[in-house]
Amino acid sequence: MGARQGHNDPLLAGFFSVSEAARLLGVKQVHIRGWINGYANSTAGPVIKRDFDDQRTVSFLDLMELRFIAFFRAQGVSMPTIRRASERARKEWRVQHPLALSSAKYVTDRKKVFATAAEETDDPVAWDMASGQHEMWGTIEQTIEKGVLFDPKNYLAKVWRPLPAQFPNVVIDPRIAFGRPVVAGTQVPTSVLFRQWKAEGHTDRVAKWFDVSTEVVSTAVEYELVAA
Repeated sequence: MGARQGHNDPLLAGFFSVSEAARLLGVKQVHIRGWINGYANSTAGPVIKRDFDDQRTVSFLDLMELRFIAFFRAQGVSMPTIRRASERARKEWRVQHPLALSSAKYVTDRKKVFATAAEETDDPVAWDMASGQHEMWGTIEQTIEKGVLFDPKNYLAKVWRPLPAQFPNVVIDPRIAFGRPVVAGTQVPTSVLFRQWKAEGHTDRVAKWFDVSTEVVSTAVEYELVAA
């Protein structure tokens, strides 16, 4: 598995399989594969420029871009528009992951990019979003960025809380456990604590084995049950 230009240290990029990405995003695996590798019956190619050569591996920043795509697809924006906007932003901003950037720096430019792409692809849904009411686009940006922490130096996503309302302490940080969800302040994936809890049935015992609090184990178990 070769690393591309997205990270100086590939071990800090996060590693997710297609099935893991699909589970985290609530998207079918066939869609994830199409977005990262292109479709068999199409010459359009992938939507994002991934960090790894391995077609089965997704990095954290890839995951954040896939999350962006999934949100816009759910709003009815066409794939040609998303692809065109991604290509244009990548070229104009000279960044590999334009869909993983904070709107704090690119909110106006991102609206412009999507409006242009929508016009070029004749996409009325995306056109209304990007060129219509300002409040609409602002709400979209806020929704996409909910639960995401961005690096103030490069404006790229660096930590994601997948279920911020229910589990504000469960985070995905590519620097910890290769990006597996963990309870903040620990380095043991929630999935590991959950599997051990299922095998043993004792929260206290699992907490002792992994040197974490019983609250951490309980949070991990509850998260895994909800996220399953």
